[in-house]
Amino acid sequence: MFSSRLGCSSISFRHQSLPEALGTIGGLGFEEIDLGALPGVCDHVPYVLDGTAVNRVAAEVQASGLRVRSVNGDVGDLNAVLDERQRAQRGEHLEMLLELTAAVGADALVLPCGALEHEPVRSLEEDIRAVAEELARASRRAAAAGVELWCESLHFFRLCWNTERAQQLTDELEGNGVGVVMDFSHIVASGGDPVRFVETFADRITHVHLRDATAGNINLSIGNGEADFAAGLDALERAGYTGHFSLELETRDVIHDQRPAATRAAAEYITSLL
Repeated sequence: MFSSRLGCSSISFRHQSLPEALGTIGGLGFEEIDLGALPGVCDHVPYVLDGTAVNRVAAEVQASGLRVRSVNGDVGDLNAVLDERQRAQRGEHLEMLLELTAAVGADALVLPCGALEHEPVRSLEEDIRAVAEELARASRRAAAAGVELWCESLHFFRLCWNTERAQQLTDELEGNGVGVVMDFSHIVASGGDPVRFVETFADRITHVHLRDATAGNINLSIGNGEADFAAGLDALERAGYTGHFSLELETRDVIHDQRPAATRAAAEYITSLL
């Protein structure tokens, strides 16, 4: 049996349809998932969401019997300069993602930390402030929908790609109720230290993604990179973290047929550390 605090993101089996991926995850013995809704990364949730799509995805998830911890979504570049029409479209997309999050019984919607680009559109300070304002606005709408808003505040490919920028973003979000999602792979790929990340953001961390990495490479199976999971998980325990963990195994070092076995091995190893 795996730890009851350990789930598996549907992104781990993004090559399968959503019902197939849910069947694979449940068949491995997991009881909880994160639901991938990232265009270009995982197509388990249609990017163009409407009520029909929300109801279909929710029905497929409910039929699986799996709990959902979070919906990992995207509403576009949060540091982009939008006109009135684009802002209205973003607002509509956010509302549908929040409707989906509530429909599947998830705790939170997770949004990213800016565009898929390290260089800011304006200045770094202005862009990070814009991202924080968008997340704060989304957090208020999430609260009205009965769910939380979390942010993967350090993402190696996005605006806030290292610990320093994640710190700037988190400082801007102070008091806005936005939780921090910690991802071992993005921290390691950026040259950071998971233990330092925990020590810096301990009271804000609401969820943890697990995947291995080396400098510049986030797509490794657990055990094939340089992430010190034992030290990182120990730091979380010392900090009083009582939340959950999710294997987000968007890896490129195994073929699809090997993914179930690699996921099981990762789950057994992480369970041994919890």
